[in-house]
Amino acid sequence: MAEAAPLPSYAAIVVAAGKGHRAGQPIPKQFVLWRGKPVVRHSVEAFLANGAAPVIVVIPPDCEALAEDALRGLDGYRLVSGDTTRQESVAAGLQALRPDNPERVLIHDAARPDLQRPVIEWLLQEIADHPGAIPVLPVVDSLVVDEGRTMAGTADRDVLRRVQTPQAFRYLDILDAHASWQGEPTAGDDAQVLRANGGTVRLVKGDERLAKLTFAEDFLSAPPPVRTGTGFDVHRLVDGEDLWLCGIQIPHIRGLAGHSDADVALHAVVDALLGAVGAGDIGSHFPPSDPQWQGAPSSRFVEHAVEQVAAAGYRIGNIDLTLICEEPKIGPHRLAMRDKLAEIAGVEASLISVKATTTERLGFTGRSEGIAVQAVATVLAF
Repeated sequence: MAEAAPLPSYAAIVVAAGKGHRAGQPIPKQFVLWRGKPVVRHSVEAFLANGAAPVIVVIPPDCEALAEDALRGLDGYRLVSGDTTRQESVAAGLQALRPDNPERVLIHDAARPDLQRPVIEWLLQEIADHPGAIPVLPVVDSLVVDEGRTMAGTADRDVLRRVQTPQAFRYLDILDAHASWQGEPTAGDDAQVLRANGGTVRLVKGDERLAKLTFAEDFLSAPPPVRTGTGFDVHRLVDGEDLWLCGIQIPHIRGLAGHSDADVALHAVVDALLGAVGAGDIGSHFPPSDPQWQGAPSSRFVEHAVEQVAAAGYRIGNIDLTLICEEPKIGPHRLAMRDKLAEIAGVEASLISVKATTTERLGFTGRSEGIAVQAVATVLAF
C-alpha cells in the first residue's frame, strides 16, 4: 500500500476540560479507560501520528496529575487549564498557540476518541480556500418538535446535518472570532463562533466512528475482538430486468426481480455485515414498503452497513460470498465482482472472496428460476 502523502502543517486543540458527570464515572470521562486507554489519549495520539504540532490539551484546572498520567510517554503536547464553558476553554487553547502562530488549527472534543486520518485530510483540504470547515453526517431518523412530551411539529431532515469534531480553521480567523464574540460564551461549537464573526464554514463528510462518549453505557466492557455474521438472499430471474451482481451489470437474457436493483449478492452482504454487529437486517434499514428505495442501487445499502459496522467499533476483516445458480456463468465475471464489492465496502480486494456453485440442477436454482447467495462477514474491533 502506498505511503500517505504528508499533510499541510497544522496545530490541534483537544478540548478535555469538562466534568463528564453524565457518564457516571468517578473521574471526568476524558480520563476513564476506553478500549484500553484513557479517552483523551486516543485523540492526542491520533493528532501526533498525523503531524499535528503542537497539540494543546485543555483540561480542568484541578486535573493536571490525571492528564499527565493519561498522556504519559507522549511528546509534542502541552497542557492548558480550561474555564467554565467549552467556548472559554477553547479560547484558552487558542491563546496558548499564540507563540506558535500556526496557519491552521483543528479543534476537537476529547469525548470523540475514534479519530481517523481521512477526516483530518478532508478538513485541511477544505480550509485551503475557506476560513473554516466541519465534519457532518446526514440525519437518518425522522424529527419531531417536542412540546411538553407532545409532538408539536416536524423538521426537514434533508436539510439538517449532525455536527462532529474536529473542526478546522485558519488560526487567525478563529482567534479573531473568539475575541470578537458578543454575549455569553455559550456557543455549542467553534463553527458557530466563526460564523457569528462573518466567516464561512464549509461542510465535509463526517465519520460514524467519531461518535461522542456521553453516557455510562458508552463505557461498558469492550466488544469482543472478532464477530461474524451471515446473510442469505434469493431473487427470481425474470424477463425484462437488468441483472446486477456485486454491483456489476451482467449481460444476460434475464434479470432479477426486486424492489431495488435486486442485487441479490449485495443484499446478502448487507445482512452479513449488519448481523455481525447485531444491527438487524436489510429490511429493517431499507423496508421494501418505502418507495424511495424503488430501483435504488444496492451499493448504497452496503455503504450504510459498513457505516454501521464502523459505528459499532469494528472494521471489515473479510467477506466470503457464494453465489448459487445454474445461470449466468459466474466465472468470467468473478474477479470484476470481487473488485467492485471491495470498492463499495472500502476495503482491499484481498479481503473479498467471490465464488459460485450449482445445486446439480436440483431445486429452483437448478431449474434456473432464481439465484441464491450466501454471505459470511467477519469484523474486527478497532
